Amino acid sequence: MTVAVETGVWQLDTTASAVALRHKTIWGLVTVKGTFGAVGGQGEVRPDGSATGTLTLDAATLDTKNKKRDEHLRSADFFDTANHPEITFAVRSAKAGAGDTVEVSGQLTVRGISRPQTLTARLAGADADALTLDTEFTVDRAEFGLGWNQMGMIRGLTTVSATLRFVRSAV
Repeated sequence: MTVAVETGVWQLDTTASAVALRHKTIWGLVTVKGTFGAVGGQGEVRPDGSATGTLTLDAATLDTKNKKRDEHLRSADFFDTANHPEITFAVRSAKAGAGDTVEVSGQLTVRGISRPQTLTARLAGADADALTLDTEFTVDRAEFGLGWNQMGMIRGLTTVSATLRFVRSAV
């Protein structure tokens, strides 16, 4: 699917978008999965076909289906949502890649710590009024101050997956 996406401003369709994470715990024996309940964002496609934008996650809405664990994830041991309520990904550049891919580079900010992040997304659908991107990438949580690790139970990288549907902004 090679589709030219129209220039202009695009808003994230929050009802058709999802961001989730998964991480192996208990020495790699159990995978914790969670989804963010509040996701927002917007982007702008420039005349040259490149794009910029911002994706924002409400860190306090991470739901792993375990209330005690979710409260711990919101605490200062992990996301510290009282002081850092949002996780943001500021897209500095998004350009069409080979086939249906989009090469994305930007800044991921978690707990007030920003790090460069690159990823490849797949253009899952596009028409004049909407486009959908799918992606999956890994993050080293220790780079963002999420180093709590009782008895070495949490190791390795966290996998983030997202389906993001953008609709043409009326503005």
